[in-house]
Amino acid sequence: MRNTFYILGIIILLFSCNDEKWVVEKIDFETPYKFSSEIENKLANDTTAWKYQISAIEYAEKGDYKNALLEWDLAMGFREISYSENQIDSINKLYKKVNARNYVIDQAKDHKVVIINEAHHNSLHRVFTKSILKELYDLGFTNLGIETLSPSDSLNLALNKREYPIQESGYYIKEPQFGNLVREALEIGYRVFPYDTITREQSLREITEARNIQKVMESKPNEKVLIHCGYAHVHEGEDKSWVVTMAQRLKEYTGIDPLTISQTSYSERGKPELNHPLLKALDINESTILLDQENNAFKHKQNGAYADLAVFHPDTEYINNRPNWVFENGNTNVSINLRHIEIEYPVMVFAFKKGEDIHSAVPVDIAEVKNNAESCNLGLKSGYYEIVVTNGSNSFKFGQKVK
Repeated sequence: MRNTFYILGIIILLFSCNDEKWVVEKIDFETPYKFSSEIENKLANDTTAWKYQISAIEYAEKGDYKNALLEWDLAMGFREISYSENQIDSINKLYKKVNARNYVIDQAKDHKVVIINEAHHNSLHRVFTKSILKELYDLGFTNLGIETLSPSDSLNLALNKREYPIQESGYYIKEPQFGNLVREALEIGYRVFPYDTITREQSLREITEARNIQKVMESKPNEKVLIHCGYAHVHEGEDKSWVVTMAQRLKEYTGIDPLTISQTSYSERGKPELNHPLLKALDINESTILLDQENNAFKHKQNGAYADLAVFHPDTEYINNRPNWVFENGNTNVSINLRHIEIEYPVMVFAFKKGEDIHSAVPVDIAEVKNNAESCNLGLKSGYYEIVVTNGSNSFKFGQKVK
C-alpha cells in the first residue's frame, strides 16, 4: 500500500545531497503523462489498427525513447533487409561521410528558408534541430515555424512572451525534448510561430501551411525562416503517390528554393536489424551527411519527390537506461536521490526549470523509476530545478542544483 504522512497537510524533510540542503514538500500534482503499465493495459484492450502508433507517441511523450521505437516497429511492420558485402563495400567507397550538423549550418548560409522534418515518435530528431538553432540564428534565421504549435493567436503570443512552452502550446510539444527545442529557441531570441491547420483534406492542409509561412515571410522580408515539420511535408518536387507538399507549395508561392532536410527516411528502429539497409551499411558514430565523389550531397528521393539532404543518425547507445544524447549538447547526467522519499513505486520523476509553473510547463526531462533499487538519471543543463516525484496518488517536490 502507498505510504502517506500528514503533518498539517504537508511533509517537510531536510536532507543533504552534494552538500546542498533541500526541502522535500508533499504537493498536489496531476500529470497527463502515462505510466508504462497504463500504456500496456490500454494496448491489451485496444483493437484499433493504429494502436501501436498511439502507444509509440505515448512512450515518446514520457521520455521513453527505447519503447517508442519498439512500438513504432510494430506499427509499421518493418522486416529485416540487408545489402550484400559487395554492396556495402561499394557504398562506403562511393560516399564520403561528413558531420551533419556542420554541413547543414554551412549550407544554410546560402538559403533564406530551411525546412527540416521529424518523425513524431522520435525525440532525437528534435534534439538535432535544437543543436543547430544558435548557429542558424547567427546566420539570420530569426523566425521558427513549428508544425505542432496550436494555431491560437493568444496561446502563441503568450508563448513568445512567457519564453517557455506549456502543455497547451501544442499536441506533440509535451515531449521533453520538443519542449526543450522550443524553450531554447525562445531563449536564443527566435520568434516562434505556428503554421499548421486542422483539416482532413491533405492537399488543402499543405496549401494552407505554405500560405501561413508565406505571410510570415512577407511580414519580415529581410529575415530568414527555419521550419520544423513532420515527415513528407519537407519534400520538394511531385510525389506521384501523395499530394503536392508544403515545401513545394512554399517554393511555388515565394519563388524561394528552400534547403530541405530529411531525418525520417533512414532513422534507427527499435531493433537494429530492422534498420534501413543503407543505414546498416554505414559505419557511423555521429550524425552524418553523405557526399559523392563530386561532393554532391546524398538526397532522399521518394516517388519523384526529394529532400536536398538526408541525415543519417547513428544507433543510440544507452547510459543508465537513457539515450546517450540526453546527456550531451551541454547536458549533465544528473543522478536524482530518491532515498529520502517514502512513496510506493513505480514513480515518474520530472525536472522543471526553476521559475516555470510545474502544473502547466513542459518538463525539461522525465524518467520512470520502477522500484527503489533502480537509479534515476536525468539530462540537465547547469542551473536550478524543481524535481517532482509522483506515483499518481502521492507527489513530492524538492530543489536540485546542477553545476
